[in-house]
Amino acid sequence: MKINILHAGYCTAPEHIAIQGGRWRTIRFPAMFALLRHPKFGAMLFDTGYSYRFFDETKKFPKRFYRWMTPVTLHEEDLVVNQLATFDLRPQDISHVFISHIHADHIASLPDLGWSRFVYMPHAFSGLRNLPPSEDMKNAFLRGLIPSDFDSRSHEVDMSKSVLLSENYAPFKTGYNLLGDESIIGVELPGHANGQMGLFVRDENGKLFFFVADAAWLKQSIVENRPPHKVANFLFPDPEAYRETLGNLHTYHLTHPETHVIPSHCEETIREYEKP
Repeated sequence: MKINILHAGYCTAPEHIAIQGGRWRTIRFPAMFALLRHPKFGAMLFDTGYSYRFFDETKKFPKRFYRWMTPVTLHEEDLVVNQLATFDLRPQDISHVFISHIHADHIASLPDLGWSRFVYMPHAFSGLRNLPPSEDMKNAFLRGLIPSDFDSRSHEVDMSKSVLLSENYAPFKTGYNLLGDESIIGVELPGHANGQMGLFVRDENGKLFFFVADAAWLKQSIVENRPPHKVANFLFPDPEAYRETLGNLHTYHLTHPETHVIPSHCEETIREYEKP
């Protein structure tokens, strides 16, 4: 499988919120997405980054606070559809989109991918589906980013069909064989969002990538087991589970240094892997 790590726009926020002991300065948080080209299933994506719909959905109050809290910069060339074109791909060429979780910076281009199957953990969306609109902001949910035919194209992960993972994945014990050929293994990474899913993916050269979404905002957090500032607990549905997940990622990093661990918003990491 060929893997390209890209990003569609970025937001800015204080570093000291993203990691305890961080500097009192504003830094960029790119909205990473990954292009996965499988020999059988073709082109697929892990998340989508931002799109202009984010600005449309946050024009009015109270959703405008979302835009103020995380100011977003997005250029035309950053859009997923335009970046796909540089690989000679069209939106209709994307067979699957693996959704880590339903926050705006991960799903904003779903409506542009009208031929894709959406793969996600069922509880990533089930709790949001029937929320009253007044609860949207509390859950960082912009319902206008959900395509009208989302349900008909959804392929929820069957939580009853988990597989035991080998010691090579420890301390992660169970996962989900998402394509049936063991080329992409999904694992649950609880804490930051309900049903957050990370992916283990091996490339054509045998290198293993671990896409961990927002289980950590910065790679440094994983390396040093340093969680965000305590104020971030108000953003998480389960702060205790977040810390446990981060601890597991720290252990995995120490015991599997050869694996490329990719958080979705670490600029230093994304820039490193975006290089030709």
